[in-house]
Amino acid sequence: MSVRAHGLGRVGIWAADFDHLSASEVRKAADAVEDLGYGTLWFPETTGREAMAQAAILLAATRHITVASGMTDIYARDPVTAAAAQRTLEEAFPGRFLLGLWESHPSLAQGIRGHRFGPAPATMRTYLDALDNAPFGPPATVASQNRVLAALDPGMLALAAERARGATVLGMPVEYTRAARAVLGDDGLLAITQLCVLSHDHADTADLARTTAAAALPNRRDLLRGLGHENPDALDGRLVDALVAHGRAEDIAQRVQEHFDAGADHVSLHFVTTTPDSPSVRQWEQLAMHLPVRPGTSAAPLSLPAG
Repeated sequence: MSVRAHGLGRVGIWAADFDHLSASEVRKAADAVEDLGYGTLWFPETTGREAMAQAAILLAATRHITVASGMTDIYARDPVTAAAAQRTLEEAFPGRFLLGLWESHPSLAQGIRGHRFGPAPATMRTYLDALDNAPFGPPATVASQNRVLAALDPGMLALAAERARGATVLGMPVEYTRAARAVLGDDGLLAITQLCVLSHDHADTADLARTTAAAALPNRRDLLRGLGHENPDALDGRLVDALVAHGRAEDIAQRVQEHFDAGADHVSLHFVTTTPDSPSVRQWEQLAMHLPVRPGTSAAPLSLPAG
């Protein structure tokens, strides 16, 4: 396993559906992810639970798995509060929490939260400056560099290489993993989230895969054109297959390996189903048999310097 992925394991779960579940169901689902041997449990922050509170629920419900707030919205809390929350979780659960910061979206930052949305790299840089200089936190704790940036465009990837442990990239083809590795260089952690639709038959997954790809398209058009998809709005079969790994467990496992071959250190699986109000436990189980995870185990805890 790459030293850059220390504490994360090779494969994790992206739990986008947890905001559809009760807190009790979330605890049970988190326990299942850990028991199956996945190294990290990732989750986003959009319109559901507050990220730091969600992280505390997941950390308390598990024993050793790493919990990563993969898309912590920088408009949801000021950097002083974010720094205090990160230090609190790291103090309470040593080596098990990874902060992933996200520059949000105008519809959330402005339309819902009432903030003025700024240019992504510049706004994130200012936020990181304040995060590093935040004066508050539990006693005997210091500013933590154990963070990643949710990144798609090259500018945010470059900032991740400069100011974070690395980057997490959601919903892009393998070709972009290779490009992201080039921007991050040899030292930056690259954690990829792969969109997945699982079925015993590739044809059975085609419609849901296309719907999933269409939902991912708006923020990715220009990047996809740069990868050779000249008319992404057409959503031809090649583009759908590039964005969404769908079909048998073996097919999805092969896509995970392709990301590793392209330079990824860690891959998390974002399962899309027709029942988002139910955890994807069955799919997690099926994939675990084809991936480098060991049931009942987890990756070694993070042991990075606090400052």
